[in-house]
Amino acid sequence: MELKTVELTKQYGKKKAVDCMNITLTEGIYGLLGANGAGKTTLMRLLCALQRPTGGRILLDGQGIGRLGEEYRDLLGYLPQGFGYYPDFRAIDFLLYIAALKGLEGKAAERKAWGLLEEVGLSREARHRIRTFSGGMKQRLGIAQAMLNDPRILILDEPTTGLDPKERVRFRNLISAFSKRRIVILSTHIVSDVESIAERILVMKSGRIVHCGRPGEITSEIRGQVWECAIPAEQADRYVAELNVSNLRNERDGRTVLRVIARDKPMPNAKLAEPNLEDLYLYYFREEDTGGGRRRGSGPLAAASGAAPGRRASRDNGAAAAEGLSGEASGCGRDGEWKGGDIR
Repeated sequence: MELKTVELTKQYGKKKAVDCMNITLTEGIYGLLGANGAGKTTLMRLLCALQRPTGGRILLDGQGIGRLGEEYRDLLGYLPQGFGYYPDFRAIDFLLYIAALKGLEGKAAERKAWGLLEEVGLSREARHRIRTFSGGMKQRLGIAQAMLNDPRILILDEPTTGLDPKERVRFRNLISAFSKRRIVILSTHIVSDVESIAERILVMKSGRIVHCGRPGEITSEIRGQVWECAIPAEQADRYVAELNVSNLRNERDGRTVLRVIARDKPMPNAKLAEPNLEDLYLYYFREEDTGGGRRRGSGPLAAASGAAPGRRASRDNGAAAAEGLSGEASGCGRDGEWKGGDIR
């Protein structure tokens, strides 16, 4: 299975949320990393056929997704930011409701719903009302509804926002467990969410993929530009304001150790350090915040690949649908009321 965008563009007025994007995605977990406003959600909604592009095409195994229609949506599982739910629904009733929207009925729907509740650790809470759930429990229910039709393409948009560290780890483990023989796209601005589970990382900035590669390789671009410097603690605020600092550590001897991203040695006592993914993130998005540095869309691009034999999932009649990406990248209410938006 291969999901591909060709010159994909989405424009709102003069702003290009997705700018002439070419990516080829196959089996595996892909971390889509970018600051708020980078265009990640727009890209995901385009891949889910929830929005029409201004220009370009999206292809699945060489065929346009518009022509595939229902056949394409059958393959999708989608967890949007703040997925929709009825607060007074019990968890099992909610999954059975979504199953019906996706074309699953009767005993098959019940088996699937109960099995997913077990997998996401909510079987004991199956008959509890969703309004009593914590944020982490709601997100686990969200991934269960996305998996009801056994999708081959799974798209997760900022799924760990607002979760505590323990729930974030649990959620990442769930994603890993569900990733076999699927294309999975995890969109986030939280570096640790993708660093630990993504096989490929796509860095998105100003509507373009500016960098792509494996977690262990992607940081090579800034090797030789990450420094550690020890300074008097009282000078830390000044240096943090002047430099691109990714980390600050206070020592017992009254010194502060700064981790600085800079092309040139930032001070005489600076020593080179091995870069990590958080350093790379700051390298791109500090420049975006300050308006300086690299030209938008510049930077090396790598290829990511995999293999995914195709398999149809259950029919999706409904409330929403979703898809995913992986691969080669180049830059050309009240209780009882519906809470949230799309469901896939």
